[in-house]
This record gives sequence, C-alpha cells and structure tokens, in this order.
Amino acid sequence: MELLQLKYFQVVAKHEHMTVAAKELQIAQPSLSKTISRLEEDLGVPLFERENRRIRLNAYGKLFLERVEKIFTELHEGKRELLDLAGTNDKNITLAVSISRLLPSLIKSFQDEYPDVRFQQFLESTSSMKAELEQGRIDFCISSLPVEGEEIVWEPLMTEEICLIVPPAHRFSDRSAIALHEVKSDAFISMNTGFGFRDLTDRICKEAGFQPYVAFEGDEPGVIGELVTQGLGIAFIPEIALMHQKDRFPHKLRITTPDCKRTIGIGWSKRRYLSPTAIQFREFVKCYFEEVSYRLETERR
Repeated sequence: MELLQLKYFQVVAKHEHMTVAAKELQIAQPSLSKTISRLEEDLGVPLFERENRRIRLNAYGKLFLERVEKIFTELHEGKRELLDLAGTNDKNITLAVSISRLLPSLIKSFQDEYPDVRFQQFLESTSSMKAELEQGRIDFCISSLPVEGEEIVWEPLMTEEICLIVPPAHRFSDRSAIALHEVKSDAFISMNTGFGFRDLTDRICKEAGFQPYVAFEGDEPGVIGELVTQGLGIAFIPEIALMHQKDRFPHKLRITTPDCKRTIGIGWSKRRYLSPTAIQFREFVKCYFEEVSYRLETERR
C-alpha cells in the first residue's frame, strides 16, 4: 500500500466520481480506476458501490476514509512542526470566527506586540468551524457557541449580556429594560441562519414563547445596525459590540426575561501542531478577553 494510492482514494472519495477525480489529479481515468482496484485488492474489501458509471463510498470506504484523513493530517502537521523547528516556517495564524466585530481590535492589539505575525481569517458558521478544525485547516476558532468534537478543545473566554437596539421612534425607546415577549410582534433584523449568534437568538425567542419575524437577514453587523437606525426593525446586539458605539445606539434595552447571555470561547484541535507563535496568540486572547470582561462589568455598575 502506497501513499499515492491513498491520495488517489482520498480524492475519489471526495468527489465520488472517477472522471472528476482524474481531472483534479491530472491523470488518465483508466489509470486511476486501476489504482483504486489494486488498493481494494490489497485491503481485501471493496471501498465503493458501483452502479454503471456512478460510484459511492460504502461502509468499508467511509471507515477507511476516516483513517486515511488522519494519516494525511499527521503528515501535514509533521511537516509544519519540522519547518518550525528548522526556523523556516512563516509566522502565520489561521483563524475562523463567528464574531467579526471582535477582530480589528484584537488583532491590532496583538500585532502591536508581534508585528511580524500574519493572519488569515475566515468568517464561518459554527458547523463550518468544526469541520475546519477537524480537517486541520485552521489554528483556532473564536465562537459564541461551543464547538464540540472528540479532537476539539473549546475553552470559554467571557460571558456577556445580549441586549436589544430599537429605532429612535420605537414605542419602547424611552425604556431601559423589557421582557422579550413584549416585542414578539416586531420585525427583527438578524444575522443569517447558520451563524452562531442567530442560532442563539432564535433559541432565546423560542424560550420567550415566539418565533421572530425576520424582515431582513445578513452577515454584516454594521448594516444591521444601520437598518435599525433607519427604523426598519429591531435587533439583538451583544454588549461587546456596543462598547465603542454607545452614541450610535442610544436606545438600548436590557432584556429581563428570559436570561439573554452568550459565552464566547476559543477552540483548537488537539491533533494540530500549534507553533510557539500560535500558543502566544492563544494566551494573548485569554488576557484580552479578561480585560474586556472587566470593562463590561465596570460599565454595568
């Protein structure tokens, strides 16, 4: 059994289509088919179900793919670790987040101390972040919902309140707090379905006894805030997003019931090699959120 056979199997398993896989691998389809057949002969079991020109992973294939994915992950991580040891690895950090508003201040603060570190950042849903961690594509994720898995560590960083912002002419604009069911008939402006914050706020509304009518959904918090200001609806907003925008959103309402809070955490894979630079960043993130949590607690008093 050779690594090349395993690589070919991995690509065929991804596409479940010989022609497409052969095109990606830049080899002739008959050669690819023979390689897969030899691999199945070596293993003693078929890996695919074949119907005419269609192929599909069977139970053996799915089980074997899990092992093959781990093999290539270990090889990739081994190479990264060797390059780091040899001092030839770039100081890069790959990060996925579900909370884009946090990034500018967090990364700027870190790069003020470590200016030679470069970041690659993705805005992802919770399910996408889990897949990225499991497949070894990112160093860390920062999420408002736990990212769980056998090989994943998720560590809470801080807990904050979730408030409502309403337009200036809203019937509750002169109030400081409400019970959430009081706005069950209002139009909401929300994050897209699939993002951690949207999942959380939908669950909070359900706890309050209603399903929100979402008049607009998007993935840009700044746009959502602007639509509220224009009077097109109300929106949930976390405390941390209001830290530097109190003047922009003066009509903020605390939610008395149900309990409206979220916990932000950082996740990483136990199988991914973390460079000294990545470990420095993880410790910096913990300290950063400790300071943010202290500031929010001070403002509440």
